[in-house]
Amino acid sequence: MNAEAARKRESAGPRAGALQSVVTPASAAPVADGGAGSAASTVGALPADATGLEPYSRRPRLRRRLLVAGPLIVALAGLLLWFNTGRYAGTEDAYVKADKVTISAQVAGPIAAVGVRENQRVRAGDELFRIDERPYRIALAGAEAELAAVATELDSIKASLRQKNEELRLAHTNRDFAAREFERQSELARKKLNSGAAVDEVRYKLDVALQQISVTEQARAQHLSRLNGNPELPLEQYPAYQAARASRDAAALDLERTVVRAPFAGIASKTPQRGQYVATGSAVMSVVGADEVWIEANYMETDLTHVRVGQPVSVEIDSYPGRQWRGTVQSISQATGAEFSVLPPQNASGNWVKITQRIPLRIAIEPRTDDPPLRAGMTATVAIDTGDRHTLKALLGRIGGPVGEHPAAVPDGSVNSAP
Repeated sequence: MNAEAARKRESAGPRAGALQSVVTPASAAPVADGGAGSAASTVGALPADATGLEPYSRRPRLRRRLLVAGPLIVALAGLLLWFNTGRYAGTEDAYVKADKVTISAQVAGPIAAVGVRENQRVRAGDELFRIDERPYRIALAGAEAELAAVATELDSIKASLRQKNEELRLAHTNRDFAAREFERQSELARKKLNSGAAVDEVRYKLDVALQQISVTEQARAQHLSRLNGNPELPLEQYPAYQAARASRDAAALDLERTVVRAPFAGIASKTPQRGQYVATGSAVMSVVGADEVWIEANYMETDLTHVRVGQPVSVEIDSYPGRQWRGTVQSISQATGAEFSVLPPQNASGNWVKITQRIPLRIAIEPRTDDPPLRAGMTATVAIDTGDRHTLKALLGRIGGPVGEHPAAVPDGSVNSAP
């Protein structure tokens, strides 16, 4: 049997031999001098590599230590991270913004000349392009002629009114003479000194004189109404002249609008081609402001708890890694981005799913002379220094507070816990 055990130890290797030596009963070894000899013989029976058994005896204790210390280390690291991250509110949903306007044509026509190139810097008032002005010059000439014709017509009406006034005085004179003649002929007729035909003739002349006065007064009133009831007014105050002058001014304005100028300083973009036909109100090109830029950051509503206007901001532009800009929170939008969408959410109909909304912030950048150029649309990463820090009291309040319960408002403005 001992020979068979020896063969097994040789096949299992030195480690198996060491284990077999440890578990061999004391009776299997020769005994000398009682217990002391037994212990000595046992120690002497250990192989030379028996010290390799120590790691196996230490592994259970190391595993227990790791099971206890590991979660503690993770919890401590989480607490340190939580205490140090409450001060800054950051987001990568931020972009460089600048004044941008689409230049539209206010009059129609083919483009006769283009005064700028693509991406050329322009100043306020610089000519961008020019529309063919010949039709508008012709229209202005016609409007000026119409204005002159109206002025001449008003002068003619005033002259006609003066003529009617004289005719009215003449009609009154003829009426007075016919009335006196009718009285004389009537007196002679009563004395049988003339015939009845003579009386009828003078009566006819009196009637004609009276009718002439009425006709002249109607014509005078017509001329007076065309002069706004007052022939002494200046020419510029008559409605007909004002309408003609407005037409002339509109034609002059259309002629002026054939030259399109830059509304502010910036960079010309999407420039048109010469000969291109543009319609009234159609977009032709764009001008992007270059002197004043800002950052528009879209924060989640849950990140704005401690954000206030005027707080300092750190800005990093993705195009310039490693470089930082300083800024301040200039304004906070009064509505979320969803409120400005074409189809705003209708939360009162159908099934409702709560989605955290984003609120735009405008961040003013402090310019520096050595800053590289910022272009509209560049992506940025911003961090707002709110000055707020997480405290142990706040943490305990979050842990100890009842889950699912919220304070309910009461009429006097205080809050009570919901039952």
